[in-house]
Amino acid sequence: MVPAARRLVSGGKCAYIAAMLNDSIRPSLAPFAAVVFDMDGTLLDTETVFRQIVFDVCGTLGFEMTDAVHQSIVGSSHEATNQLLVEAYGVAFPYALFDEQCRAMMRQRLADDVPVKVGVHELLAELGARGIPAAVATSSRAPHAQRHLGQAGIIDLFQAVVTRDDVANPKPHPEPYLTAAARLGVPPGDCLAIEDSHSGVRAAHAAGMQTVMVPDLVLPTDEIAALCAAVMESLHAVHAAVFPGPGR
Repeated sequence: MVPAARRLVSGGKCAYIAAMLNDSIRPSLAPFAAVVFDMDGTLLDTETVFRQIVFDVCGTLGFEMTDAVHQSIVGSSHEATNQLLVEAYGVAFPYALFDEQCRAMMRQRLADDVPVKVGVHELLAELGARGIPAAVATSSRAPHAQRHLGQAGIIDLFQAVVTRDDVANPKPHPEPYLTAAARLGVPPGDCLAIEDSHSGVRAAHAAGMQTVMVPDLVLPTDEIAALCAAVMESLHAVHAAVFPGPGR
């Protein structure tokens, strides 16, 4: 049988979901004492919006964005994105201007509503009801993270929010996840991490956390899937796996 992760890469997210259903396998996750979430693409349904902005801004600046280049920057820090874009387009790429325009357009397009991913409210509600602490570990800067989590109406559901401003080393370094665990007062090995990007999966795994990937725009390679305790199609699937019950 072809591994599910390989089928996801070759057939897309829908093919992976079908493969999971056909396999009739529910991943078995170890017990955990806390959950640490990535933000964009995991909690917030913002990566699709940002993708369009990146393509639009690059075109305005005279550069052609491609799917391959875009996927390389998903989940990356400000510094890593700068480096990746300079590598792709050369030292003439005006990263400061690109970043400024992307941020302005993001604020404009999400001024009235910041959508959350399917299953966010249900999973966070159950964590709260069970007294399981939750944190956010994001590569975004503090103002961006605080504003978007607040606009989404979920910021008060987290006991800690770790942003790029809180760490010396962003993802894929484990520091964001180690910092989140420390702020929660829970050993990293007792935390469940939920991610949507390769960079985030590498960071959470390196921190020693049980890691689940819920792909958004970027699908897992075999290498990334091997770092995960499970790859699931949605937060609803994560909810069902960690809190099995009637109807799930």
